[in-house]
Amino acid sequence: MTASVDALDPVRAELLRAARASADAVRQRARADAEEVLRAARDTAGEVLARARELGEADGAAGAARERVRAVQEAWAKELAARSEVYGELRAAIRAGVRRALAEGAVPQTRLADAARALLGSQARVTPAAGGGVTGEAVGRRVDLSADALADRALERLGARAELLWRPP
Repeated sequence: MTASVDALDPVRAELLRAARASADAVRQRARADAEEVLRAARDTAGEVLARARELGEADGAAGAARERVRAVQEAWAKELAARSEVYGELRAAIRAGVRRALAEGAVPQTRLADAARALLGSQARVTPAAGGGVTGEAVGRRVDLSADALADRALERLGARAELLWRPP
């Protein structure tokens, strides 16, 4: 029996060598496949990272743009509020000045009454206005020559020149 086993040794050796060669080939293909999969995964990861970076930058830029717009709008709202406050103070000061001037007789009450009648007709009913000045009424018409109305009209006549109030000196 030993002799028959020895006779098979070359066959066994050849089978073992062929099996080892086949295993080495399978191992090499597996390594090559693994390297290809890793390379492809690294490439994909690089592309995903680059795209994520682009998206992050785009989101950041969009967020920054929104924040800039919000800041500009907020600054404009504050400027408009400040302008409104200054304009209100100017209007109050002009009204007070006109009231004071009328109280001191800068323009006689009779002159304002005559102006009201000139606008409405001699039959107009003219009455003194609170704070100075007069109001006049005729059928279907009314004129306000009160101190506040005169002051407001004077301020309105500034028109676009009022913008000069907001410019630096």
